[in-house]
Amino acid sequence: MIANRADRIKPFIVMEVLEKAQLMEKNGISIIHLEVGEPDFETPKCIKKAVKRALEEGFTNYTHSLGLIELREAVCDNYYRKYNVKVKPDRVVITSGTSPAIFLVLSSLLEKKDQVIISDPNYPCYSNFIEFLSGDPIKIPVYEEDGFQFKTREIEKKINKKTKALFINSPSNPTGNILSKTRMKEIADLAEKNNFFVISDEIYHGLVYKGTEHSILEFTDTAFVLNGFSKLYAMTGFRLGYLIAPLKFIRPIQKIQQNFFISAGSTSQAAGIAALKEAEKDAREMNHIYNQRRQYMVKRLKALGFGITVEPTGAFYVFANASHILKDSYKLAFDILEKAHVGVTPGIDFGQNGEGYLRFSYANSLENIKEGLNRIETYLKRL
Repeated sequence: MIANRADRIKPFIVMEVLEKAQLMEKNGISIIHLEVGEPDFETPKCIKKAVKRALEEGFTNYTHSLGLIELREAVCDNYYRKYNVKVKPDRVVITSGTSPAIFLVLSSLLEKKDQVIISDPNYPCYSNFIEFLSGDPIKIPVYEEDGFQFKTREIEKKINKKTKALFINSPSNPTGNILSKTRMKEIADLAEKNNFFVISDEIYHGLVYKGTEHSILEFTDTAFVLNGFSKLYAMTGFRLGYLIAPLKFIRPIQKIQQNFFISAGSTSQAAGIAALKEAEKDAREMNHIYNQRRQYMVKRLKALGFGITVEPTGAFYVFANASHILKDSYKLAFDILEKAHVGVTPGIDFGQNGEGYLRFSYANSLENIKEGLNRIETYLKRL
């Protein structure tokens, strides 16, 4: 018999869109990919040189389970430089991407039926992780007109003795919106008052085009931070991330890491050191290009009739209201793929409150974005 937790886990729909698109490509069909959140840039040269150097020097063994001390120190230096928060290296754990970081944090927090508050829409893997580890995701609808931001009064309604944590993600996937400083402080204060933890997914920090992103550590010292290198530094294949945790959780997390993952890859960690110390200019250049794409995509989607009440100012996504075309976003996304040959992500992938929306990624060239939206324009005219 298949284990219940394996049988009931939901598919990651964006991957199903991508996999069908790849199958169509194998059959000779040209597909424009606006579905996946993977940077199209090459990894910066300074990072590739660091990997080459590590390989040539034979740096291919296990590292300390918490990660290289040089990388943990670089993470601390980065958070002090960007947010003026002081973190010691003994609170940092280097992981094989942010997904293992989520697993480690929730494994150290949750007992059976403990509750974790998440927004709806949200990154779909959050609820899958929570349920896989026997917790209960408690979803709070957030809305387009409010920039898809949590309202603290709505959070208060959901808090009870089983509430263990609350996820925030700013800049957000799928919406591209940034949680305001005021709202973030309110959430931190609410967590301390009610004795639960904030888990802040900061993977899209650095990918901000208007305003400023804030770390939860600016407002509380007793929170968990998830971050990594995939998005900002175009390092998805390196599978490198990290978490920052309250000190009392580090030893339990370390034991879980030792048993399930051993350590992050040694050469990937060498790449991470180079990213934090040498690749800031490269990241700024990529940021500038992303912003050009963002501006074009938002303007063009609005012209095509998609609803965007609050323009996204972070990450590389536009979460556009398409309910006037078809309320079934799953059906619409696959119809666009089949007929327009453009991959987009259905809003239902991100929660029930995402139904009727489509997520467009601008982690692709401006040329491809223009072609993709031209194809969608033709598709809409045929409708």
